[in-house]
Amino acid sequence: MKGSKAYVEHVAIWVKDIQWHIRFFEDVLGMTMREVDGSIDAPRQYWTLGGLQFIHAPEHEGPEGRLAHLGVMCEDLEQALAAAREYDVTQMPQGFNWLRLPDGLAVEFIQAKPAVCVAQALAINPRAEA
Repeated sequence: MKGSKAYVEHVAIWVKDIQWHIRFFEDVLGMTMREVDGSIDAPRQYWTLGGLQFIHAPEHEGPEGRLAHLGVMCEDLEQALAAAREYDVTQMPQGFNWLRLPDGLAVEFIQAKPAVCVAQALAINPRAEA
């Protein structure tokens, strides 16, 4: 085998409304705060347990091709989708588990098998000292 086994520790995304993204990913997917740059009320950047970093950029007008999509492993796919529908999201043509967020980001919700692997992955603190 060449290289090493790996996983993505986090993905940084420019977002126009950082508070909306914080609420959405916490309420829908349980991704709570790992770290914040600035205050909780007005963060410049916000990292979640679960691998996302939001960079507050209300003026961002880049193409929505900044990412093709996020693939998010869920302990309970149906529960996550039900929670997501409480927000201003739209289903995409790719399937019932693909949602487009208001500022254009596409998210694919995936059922983790076994679901326990999500808890195990979230238990890892990549910034902790060994």
